[in-house]
Amino acid sequence: MFKSPFRIGETLADALAARAVAANDLWQLRMGRRQTINVDVRAAAATCLGGEDMTLIRDADGQYRPAPISESVEHMVALTQPWQTADHRWFVPHFNLPHLERRVLDVLKCENTPESVAQAVRRWKADDLEEALAAVNACGGVVRTPEEWLAHPHGAYLASRPVVEITKIADSAPEPLPPGAQPLSGVRVLDLTRILAGPTAGIGMAEHGADVLMVTAPHLPQVPPFVRDTSHGKRSCFLDFNLADEAAQLRDLVREADVFIEGYRPHRLEAHGFGADDLVKLRPGLVYVSVNCYGSGGPFASRAGWDQVAQAVTGVSFTQGIADKAGQPKLTPVYLCDFLTGFLASFGAMIALARRAREGGSYRVQVSLCQSAMLLQRQGLLENFEHAPGRLSDAEFESYAVCDNNTIYGDLKSLGPVIRMSETPPRWSNTTPELGSDKAEWLPR
Repeated sequence: MFKSPFRIGETLADALAARAVAANDLWQLRMGRRQTINVDVRAAAATCLGGEDMTLIRDADGQYRPAPISESVEHMVALTQPWQTADHRWFVPHFNLPHLERRVLDVLKCENTPESVAQAVRRWKADDLEEALAAVNACGGVVRTPEEWLAHPHGAYLASRPVVEITKIADSAPEPLPPGAQPLSGVRVLDLTRILAGPTAGIGMAEHGADVLMVTAPHLPQVPPFVRDTSHGKRSCFLDFNLADEAAQLRDLVREADVFIEGYRPHRLEAHGFGADDLVKLRPGLVYVSVNCYGSGGPFASRAGWDQVAQAVTGVSFTQGIADKAGQPKLTPVYLCDFLTGFLASFGAMIALARRAREGGSYRVQVSLCQSAMLLQRQGLLENFEHAPGRLSDAEFESYAVCDNNTIYGDLKSLGPVIRMSETPPRWSNTTPELGSDKAEWLPR
């Protein structure tokens, strides 16, 4: 399927199984009984292959064919690679989204071509470039060995923390789950995230029956194929919290929400009155989920980052390069940190909802790309990974495939939920929406 020395399939399957157990706990609270659960490792591994591999679009001849590769994603991948620095180390600058790319290019003083980026990075010492990019809120990271990361103050901080941090931040009365036929039926989730990890958390909640309302604004940049592949089962509305009347609408939604998922740069939402402490005052009992690169604290806590940056700083890309005999660090062939982090976020949200139902309280759930990379590395390495299993067979794909017709992206056939539950199999209940196509309101319970 893809070649990596890391136990990606097994680790993703474990995270999905943990999420399923959390859903099972909620089901038991509702019905007083439990379900059997199954997660196939090969199918779990396929979840992180992305839409170009696991989404098919029907053509004019009625045949389903692989979705075309996005030019913007191809461009990002070409530039977002390990490049050698002046002090003979390696560095991964990140070029996703035009405004963030511009910040990196302004620091490097180069053009947006691989050749120009390589020459520019070679003029910098690795640590100096990392600090220069952080100073302008751009993204990039020094490629470290696993040992260097654990010796670094930030790596040491994360190693001392749980992979999923669940903290009770306020008292409130216990809240029984709303009536319904799925583990999360009647649960209302606000999803204010973009680009893979956070949206994956939201889709995980939707698959177990939650009403997930994506909130974005027309001016915010998006990566269309990522939107397409992480919006199944959700609804979508436009609200700009920089505008007073729309911020008020968002607060009204929060007052009736159960879960709030955000993936903004740390402290960004606090500046607009949408931090965890602000929202639990509006809605006692809220579960506030934060998804970011560097985690809940430590010297890098205020920095933004992406999957590739987490791979670089934690040692994943160093190990992948050695195992591939590449002669230099190398990124894994999949967005493993994004998907693993999203699975863990929805797991943490459901654990918090079960605690709220039993004992009450408002909760903060914190997950990060770096923690996920560190979790993956603790699982050990595969032997003979060169003989990686092949792609899912047509029969395997069809056993999980979900058809979604008449979307703005065309008629889709996608790899659907891969968790199997005996009474409430995860499913997508809504057609993949166009961004902003729904009203900013909750469905009736």
